[in-house]
Amino acid sequence: MLETLFFWKILVSIGAVVGLSLVAEHVSPKVAGILSGYPLGSAIALFFIGLEQSPEFAATAAVHTLAGFTASLVLAWGYYVAAKTLTRAHLAAGAITGIVGFMLASAFLKQLSPGLLGGTLITVAAIFLFSRLFRQIENLAIKQKVQFTRGVLLFRAGMAAMTILLITASADWFGPVWAGLFSAFPITFFPFMLILHMTYGKSLVFTVIKNYPLGLGALMCYALTVSQTYAIIGVVWGTIVAFGVATGYLILLSFMLNRKQRIGAKL
Repeated sequence: MLETLFFWKILVSIGAVVGLSLVAEHVSPKVAGILSGYPLGSAIALFFIGLEQSPEFAATAAVHTLAGFTASLVLAWGYYVAAKTLTRAHLAAGAITGIVGFMLASAFLKQLSPGLLGGTLITVAAIFLFSRLFRQIENLAIKQKVQFTRGVLLFRAGMAAMTILLITASADWFGPVWAGLFSAFPITFFPFMLILHMTYGKSLVFTVIKNYPLGLGALMCYALTVSQTYAIIGVVWGTIVAFGVATGYLILLSFMLNRKQRIGAKL
């Protein structure tokens, strides 16, 4: 089961990272930032846990992941602050600071064990907090796209795979406690930031970071739905419903943002 889970998690994560980079280039980094919160790796993990263990077990696991989404926002904030501050080695500084921030936040949240209601409230509060912290970041667009060739595709896929393997290996090196903390790592969002940073520079990464908190609401909706449906309607239907709720959140968010933009344009 672990081998199958790992294979699918890597495969889907690589596809998601490459796909997000294409969205950033052909739509906008803003949209890519929002879509970064769509449940992929977590969905696969919960699905296979539900099949292998039990729907009830996976539903309980989903409860414990809710507060952990806050650590992903701390990672984004740490990355942003470090990369913005430095003029040299800002990619490495952002990546290291983000990971350290993620681990510290995860360790703190693990001690809290807030449960369903507490985890939901913490995540909602974190989304609002970091949305405000990132509000001064400008929404930029990619003006000169890198030509998408086989080499570019291989580079992005390889970068995503390498990041995923390093994070997974690090969890094994540091033992079971840290392995548990690493399990909530944003395995799609992080390599996507690195690829965008290496290709287009830090300013466009900041646009993605600015919009990430809003998109993370989709992942929160997914985990909440899984926690309430798996034990009642089973893993397969629970997964379908959870994806429907997460997608509905993104559609509603898109509608609200477009409406806000139209009202702003009229004023």
